[in-house]
Amino acid sequence: MESTRPIRALMRGLDALTVLNLRDGTTVSEVAHEIRLPRTTVYRILETLCNAGFVFRDATDDRYRLTIMVRALSDGFDDEAWVTQIAKPLIDEVCREIVWPLSIATLSGTTMMVRATTDHSSPLAIERYSAGFRAPLLTTATGRVYLANCPPVQRDTLIEILTRSTKEEDKLARARADLQRMLTEIRLQGYATATRSRRLVEEVSISVPVILADRGLAALTVRFAAAAVPLKLALERFLPRLRQCAAKISTLFAEHQTAAALKGAPEAAA
Repeated sequence: MESTRPIRALMRGLDALTVLNLRDGTTVSEVAHEIRLPRTTVYRILETLCNAGFVFRDATDDRYRLTIMVRALSDGFDDEAWVTQIAKPLIDEVCREIVWPLSIATLSGTTMMVRATTDHSSPLAIERYSAGFRAPLLTTATGRVYLANCPPVQRDTLIEILTRSTKEEDKLARARADLQRMLTEIRLQGYATATRSRRLVEEVSISVPVILADRGLAALTVRFAAAAVPLKLALERFLPRLRQCAAKISTLFAEHQTAAALKGAPEAAA
């Protein structure tokens, strides 16, 4: 049937990504030779991938290289297993204690994807989200705490992509500098907050990072009504419990990876 025919442009883009993945930088001519396409066509493919944030053209040698965003294509590949086995039981336990809804999210492209949530078991959830909900990086506590704790190269790449719509150079520089200052503060204090208007109430979020070795693995978040729990009280009541839960998730995840490595399981390489 016509609808099942492959999309040629997509196939060509994937072919180009495959070539880039095998080399530390390639020219238009080299990619064109490998995938047997005209240079003008390959140039358009590579520039499209640059615009999407998956490739950049290195000004030092005019070669195209992959960005950290390519790794985001595999983010979530093994998330379902560890979230179900490790994180979900732990956030369920914390939710029974504090009642307000919790969620755990990981990076997916240029957003944070909720992998598990207690929204549907919490009687205090203002709005109920399900696994698969995507949260912006720059305007949510979940996104901010992840950005603050991810590797610097990844953070810089994400910030560059997310602020690309700012056209004026001076405004762009100020916006990125302000953002970096905010993320530094979040990293030092160990949590992020955000407030959003929801129906007739304001909903506040507090997020802490789940750290694995020296990188952010995920973001653990609690949401509550500002009128019911003032932020100062929420930080006193919820923050220690969130940090304990995040630390336990990190410890169990590391143990899970070690055990998988000893068994030679595929997820050990993730």
